[in-house]
Amino acid sequence: MHLVRSMAYVGATPWHGLGNKLAPDQPIEVWARAANMDWTIEEAEVRFIAGSSGLGSIHRFPEQKVLYRSDTQEPLSVVSNRYQTVQPRSILEFYRDLTEVGGFELETAGVLKEGRKLFALARTGHSVSLKGRDEVNGYLLLATACDGTLATTAQFTSIRVVCANTLAIALGDSTGAVKVPHRSQFDADAVKRQLGIAISSWDAFTVRMTALSERKVKPETAEAYFKRVLTYPTSTASGGPSETTNDRAIKAVHGLFGGRGKGADLASASGTAWGLVNAVTEFVDHERRARSDDHRLDAAWFGAGATTKQKAWDEALKLIA
Repeated sequence: MHLVRSMAYVGATPWHGLGNKLAPDQPIEVWARAANMDWTIEEAEVRFIAGSSGLGSIHRFPEQKVLYRSDTQEPLSVVSNRYQTVQPRSILEFYRDLTEVGGFELETAGVLKEGRKLFALARTGHSVSLKGRDEVNGYLLLATACDGTLATTAQFTSIRVVCANTLAIALGDSTGAVKVPHRSQFDADAVKRQLGIAISSWDAFTVRMTALSERKVKPETAEAYFKRVLTYPTSTASGGPSETTNDRAIKAVHGLFGGRGKGADLASASGTAWGLVNAVTEFVDHERRARSDDHRLDAAWFGAGATTKQKAWDEALKLIA
């Protein structure tokens, strides 16, 4: 329930299935309240007690500072004094001119991990319909973290309507993303200027999606593909390199590809390379084991799940090279 109070959305239930529903075209102020983003990240110096049983002397640690929530006073992280914070409101304000004059539409926003990660997702207005009415919409995700796990990142992403699978738009050397490390001041206008160059990546992404949807694959090709995507580098007991194949995941994605997945029977996906990609993205977004929905969403966008989906896309492109 805490997680639902920490998100908001408009329109149909979002792909992660969480949040408070809003009417369309709400101002940023309403979004901030509904998404639990109407608080600030405050700073305090680090102090510690030297000595046992809490009776020792109090000392300062001047190189570090504590970040905490203004509303609950909950600690968020301990960071360097040089660390530049990005406030929850700044994530929403980034979209103000994009939604008012740029044709973007805020669709979901909120906080993860008690406020350590903050995000907002808006539709860009770009859309494509693959054969069989398989619709894919373009989005812009802006996210940041105050625990050192994520630079402030503006990332173009896609969501497939029939199954709500998400996939970052990354083409060759262009990641479709702009990243601002926390040692630098976040400049929203500068980020938007950089994104303006990357927005053409949607057209190239569409060309590749279409080619994948037209590339039929044999069962042995699908088997080899899933093994490549779901085999991970590990190390042996002696410290040497090794590989581990996730057999449970391979069995699950085979089932999704074979017809169990949402939209797997569409002409664009049935027996095609596009179907291979979506079997993996559906598994990561909706079925992969996770401690909570909060952790699954975090991994799917920013963690191991995002890495797996990128690998799935890259391996699929090799099939149409």
